[in-house]
Formats: sequence, structure tokens, C-alpha cells
Amino acid sequence: MWNFVNFVFMKKFFHNAISVLMAFVVLFTTLSFTVDMHYCGDTLVDFSLFQKADDCGMEKATEALNCETPSMVEKSCCSDQQIVREANQDLKTSFDTISFGQQIFVASFFYTFINRFEGFDENTVPFKDYHPPFLEQDVLVLNQVFLI
Repeated sequence: MWNFVNFVFMKKFFHNAISVLMAFVVLFTTLSFTVDMHYCGDTLVDFSLFQKADDCGMEKATEALNCETPSMVEKSCCSDQQIVREANQDLKTSFDTISFGQQIFVASFFYTFINRFEGFDENTVPFKDYHPPFLEQDVLVLNQVFLI
């Protein structure tokens, strides 16, 4: 008996773990991001996910130097590198690509699903206004049917 309970628990845990794992796979395949990095020589100076990486200030010094002495032209030791990860567009279905009948089905399904959980404002008794019929004679006694 204990092995069966343990098996059911492990099966439920395994299903939940696989469901969470699959949700993360779908999330990360549809996620797009950009990594911006600034290098000074071979050293990484700044790293940014959401905005442009800040420079180290060496580029401004070489630009000022080049403006004062145009004959002295040096290549900057700084470089910017950007890694762009585009999202997988196969999983993103827009509402415009499905037919009109499918749109009606989806809209009616969501409407009925949401309204299924809404309760009534008051407890209604459907037979409140209906009274039982008047019995002139007791049918069980008339037919002599008794429960023993």
C-alpha cells in the first residue's frame, strides 16, 4: 500500500516538474534580448542587457587628440560588441490569422468559461412559487402498499 501511495506522489511530482520545465522552454524560445558589451583592448569594461553599454572614456580622449593634431591618427583600442537573440516567431499566433468561425468559437468559449464561475446574487429556489397538488386520498393506503 505504501509503495502505491509513494508511486502516485512521485508520478504527480514528475508531471508537475515536466509541466514547469515545458513552460520555461516555451518562455525562453519566444524571448528575444540584446546583450551590449564594451571592450577596451581585450578587457570587458561594461556589460548591459537592457540599455547601451557605457564606454570607458578612452574614445573621447583619442577624438580630442585627433582634432588637435590631425596628422596623428590612431585606431581606437575600444570596441563595442552586440549580441542579438531574435525570438522564435513560429509560436506566436496572431488573432488575425485564424478564420472568423474560429474567432467566434474562441470568444464564445472564453465568455462561457468566465461566466461559469460567476455566482448568483441571492440564493434562488426555483420551486418557491409552486405548491404540491392536494391529495384527497392517501394512494398508498388505497392500494394497500406498505413498506416493511
